[in-house]
Amino acid sequence: MAETIPAALGEAADRFGEHPAYVQDGESVSFLELLRRVRRTARGYVALGLEPGDRVCVWAPNSIGWVVAALAASYAGGVLVPVNSRYTGHEVADVVDRTGARIVVVEDGFLGRTQVADLRAASELTSVVAVLDLRHLPDLDVGSVTTAQVDAIAESVSPDDVADILFTSGTTGRSKGAMSAHRQTIGVARAWGDLGGVTGQDRYLVVNPFFHSFGYKVGIVTGLLSGATLYPMATFDLDATMELIEVERITVLPGAPTIFTSLLNAPGREARDLSSLRLAVTGAAVVPVVLIERMRTELAIDQVVTAFGMTEAVVVSMCRQDDSAQTVATTCGRAIPGMEVRIDAGGGQGAGELLVRGDYVMLGYLDDPAATAEAIDADGWLHTGDVGVLDDDGNLAITDRLKDMYISGGFNVYPAEVEQVLARMDGVADVAVVGTPDERMGEVGTAYVVGAVTPEAVIAYAKDRLANFKVPRHVVLVDALPRNLSGKVLKTELRGA
Repeated sequence: MAETIPAALGEAADRFGEHPAYVQDGESVSFLELLRRVRRTARGYVALGLEPGDRVCVWAPNSIGWVVAALAASYAGGVLVPVNSRYTGHEVADVVDRTGARIVVVEDGFLGRTQVADLRAASELTSVVAVLDLRHLPDLDVGSVTTAQVDAIAESVSPDDVADILFTSGTTGRSKGAMSAHRQTIGVARAWGDLGGVTGQDRYLVVNPFFHSFGYKVGIVTGLLSGATLYPMATFDLDATMELIEVERITVLPGAPTIFTSLLNAPGREARDLSSLRLAVTGAAVVPVVLIERMRTELAIDQVVTAFGMTEAVVVSMCRQDDSAQTVATTCGRAIPGMEVRIDAGGGQGAGELLVRGDYVMLGYLDDPAATAEAIDADGWLHTGDVGVLDDDGNLAITDRLKDMYISGGFNVYPAEVEQVLARMDGVADVAVVGTPDERMGEVGTAYVVGAVTPEAVIAYAKDRLANFKVPRHVVLVDALPRNLSGKVLKTELRGA
């Protein structure tokens, strides 16, 4: 049984052969063809000077090319660093510089932007030997590097080697890179796929972005392990999603609650045949009970489940097929095999901080032993910063957040990071950002600003420097921020404003 990504790719080619691995925009790529493309790209990476342990950043939307670029990094012994496709050049440059990436793969022109120029303008990229356009990877010069050479490198990859570094912002506003070993990335994908009953008969629509663990690990890697055919979607389009489900007979659709709310409320949905859907997995925000009920009745999805995970642990808990709609909507299910959870209620009962331990807790944060030690205690428990409760059956419910993080459209947003950016704006004397409820996105940011600025200018400033999901949707000008005697902003008062 494969314990590394290169081994999983090789086994998938052997087991599933000409079975379609990916379908996108009329192109179908078999598991054998996927292996061939990955091998060739890995040869190109090695020819450029990539060595085992070197980092490869991939900054692009979901596509078959993204998969090839990412798997080739692992096949060449490198470490994959997925980067949010909505990030600005400054944000990506920070990730590239901190990881010392040797190769950066981008899709230049995505969303009408100039990614390569933006990246080079933001940093000297001193560690980088090549910035490659995703669409030109098939033409990458392989030099004298042979397939046998990269096969040997792939075979030398150890289950304990670092497979990937996924960045997540911290409450200090500085992003942290969570490192996972191959055995962890493979193991959590296998556990998720097993609980969902994913097989080679499934057609899996991947709306979740590949740069996120939900798209990469329980998408791409689960596909390799199960033989499911994946349908990547670069950007969520409601009509295109319904057409794909109907025409391609999609069976598996994970996504944020907003995806399913949009489907249920879509004009013309009744005229569509979406009956092929059998498994839907959602989470990342509070899920109304009625949404789960409607997904089961109106969309006729057999298995609707919720789950809880985080970049540092990927999947922690998950509901099971026979759970009630109430359980699915109000809890995140029970710990998955290989993981355990407990609530630190300070010696009491009831709600407390969620602690997580097990096979899929990250190795640690990149180049940050202090943050790692703060997050993972001496007994191996990851302190999540989330407040939760466990019922008598072991089902986990998240009730609050110790941290200020909120979730907008399925993406985590850390207010401190947004505040750090807005604080640099001329005219801003003080700023605090909180998440506020939004019917479509779950939550959106509201910035409370002290200073001689306009709300429109604040939003424009943020749009130039932050990914769109981080940009506050509302700006409220105030004379002063509420603070306690120690000077800490009382965000509970702002949320209640």
